[in-house]
Amino acid sequence: MPIVFAPVNTPLRVVRVAADDKTKKHLESLGISVNSSITVLSTSGGSVVCRVLDGKLALDHNISTKIFVG
Repeated sequence: MPIVFAPVNTPLRVVRVAADDKTKKHLESLGISVNSSITVLSTSGGSVVCRVLDGKLALDHNISTKIFVG
């Protein structure tokens, strides 16, 4: 499921990133890659605030629909 529909405050695993290579590289530099751990902290209008590694990230609607978790 896309991360935008993921439950809040539940540790999840990234299973797929459906984006172009440039975007995938950028997300990897932020700590979001296949098999990485991610926790959704809040969602609002398609935007997602999540915890990755030791930090928090805000993802807009375009990016959050391309990150799939399981």
